Amino acid sequence: MNAPTAASHLVPEIHQRDVPAALLDALKARFGAECSTALAVREQHGRDESSFEAPPPAAVVFAQSTQDVADAVRLASQHGVPVIPFGVGSSLEGHLLAVEGGISIDVSRMNRVLSIDADDLTVTVQPGVTRKQLNEAVKSTGLFFPIDPGADATLGGMSATRASGTNAVRYGTMRENVLSLEVVTASGEVIRTGTRAKKSSAGYDLTRLMVGSEGTLGVITEVTVRLYPLPEAISAAVCSFPSIEAAVRTTIQIIQLGVPIARVELIDHNTVRMVNAHSKLGLREEPMLLMEFHGSPAGVKEQAETVQEIASEFGGQSFEWATTPEERTRLWTARHNAYFAAIQSRPGCRAISTDTCVPISRLADCLLDSVKEADASGIPYFLVGHVGDGNFHFGYLIDPQQPREREVAEQLNHALVSRALSLEGTCTGEHGVGLHKMDFLVTEAGVGAVDMMRTIKRALDPKNIMNPGKIFSI
Repeated sequence: MNAPTAASHLVPEIHQRDVPAALLDALKARFGAECSTALAVREQHGRDESSFEAPPPAAVVFAQSTQDVADAVRLASQHGVPVIPFGVGSSLEGHLLAVEGGISIDVSRMNRVLSIDADDLTVTVQPGVTRKQLNEAVKSTGLFFPIDPGADATLGGMSATRASGTNAVRYGTMRENVLSLEVVTASGEVIRTGTRAKKSSAGYDLTRLMVGSEGTLGVITEVTVRLYPLPEAISAAVCSFPSIEAAVRTTIQIIQLGVPIARVELIDHNTVRMVNAHSKLGLREEPMLLMEFHGSPAGVKEQAETVQEIASEFGGQSFEWATTPEERTRLWTARHNAYFAAIQSRPGCRAISTDTCVPISRLADCLLDSVKEADASGIPYFLVGHVGDGNFHFGYLIDPQQPREREVAEQLNHALVSRALSLEGTCTGEHGVGLHKMDFLVTEAGVGAVDMMRTIKRALDPKNIMNPGKIFSI
């Protein structure tokens, strides 16, 4: 691998495997113009939203069918060359980087909704379908797909990283919502896992094995997920608080009382300021909860009144309601743009993202100590959290040309993850392990569990060609 730069010294020093000319010739013969070795195309597929740098893949194959994926994987397997699946490039942990070289298989053109089974509340899609595209396709049925990681990610990528997002407190994560998959294995074989039935006791749960495997066990080529009825009534609200602690205590009380809130997002005062500048809003620049309620009109009203009463006990004020779709969309768009608002607040910076999740009862302990450390560091940061399920994210905004800033940010991240693990939490609630959390995974799961993962990997991918160098080393 090339010598690491200040922006990339955390990428493991892994040997780049040769990509023989015979493979490139075979790919071009099979795929023609849909196989590109142009530098600009390779570079586009050689980075994601992480701060890591690595050499680009040797070639990019634009797959348009399961057969395309199977043929590309089969050719790569014959030469022992790595394969890295690519959707829209929105991952945050270096999942897409060709750290051992190889070829990128872009599935973004596999973007057809294959079947909508409204009576069974399921839909089957190709992996390149994005969450927004899916919801547009099913809206006439009165159903929707609730998993909302913020970015308009593909269903294949969301399955591979076990994504969740703002609605997870009510609707769960991709783990609970993927019913079955079609997967191309490391040998180029096409297998199916699961069915459209809501439950099964038939054999090993291969669907759950693939969900969250980050492309290290196979390439997902078809996904069947659950749909939900559109709520009869939806109401959103923002509420400002005198401190982050007050906002967090409010959230804990809401969850522990069993209020069926659909979304509850924490935004710290730094992030509110950045979002105001980016989205031209006039939100109070104080810690804030952004909430949403789903249900019948009477149920939504009751939930909102209960939450407003709880918030008032902790000093919550300036409760503002967004009842029209346009108002709600504006608020949630601003929240989803928080990452980009933060990046723009410090031109040229990169964000070192954290992704811890802890039991809801330990949320205040973990988050408040981490805020103190971040404030003391002098590193600019933003803080957002899906705090209803104990998941929150710091984004430390570093100058990639200043190694000391990256070092401080990584020290903050290490302290945060260590704290979360000591509170029986996890190093990654939804982003995945990728490159960034490999050491933390060993601490969290233990050597024996990671060795078991390696055993599975070796059995299913004996040549180690499926997105190698991610999750754990081989």
